[in-house]
Amino acid sequence: MDETPSDLIDARIASLNDWRGATLARVRALIHEAQPGVIETWKWRGVPVWEHGGIITTGETYKAVVKLTFAKGASLPDPKGLFNSSLEGGTRRAIDIREGEVIDEAALKALVRSAAD
Repeated sequence: MDETPSDLIDARIASLNDWRGATLARVRALIHEAQPGVIETWKWRGVPVWEHGGIITTGETYKAVVKLTFAKGASLPDPKGLFNSSLEGGTRRAIDIREGEVIDEAALKALVRSAAD
């Protein structure tokens, strides 16, 4: 049986048996809360992607950060200043979440809803 993208994301979260797995799992839950009906995909040989009429965000994991890259982030309102990475690009914007950082859940959900619109 072939694994679905959601299965692959579950496996990625499980394989990260530290703060990164917990952070990716929490962000994933917030994305689903913000945009019911979001579609999970798996692209570029191992990147979780959430889509709704196009890519909303990706969820990459690195040694020091969980990075959410919003495909059209430069055009999204960000009143809480969540974007803290990839700020030089003309299209994308990213949020790097480091160990111990608290996620502004309401602001993240607002960004997801804006990106889905």
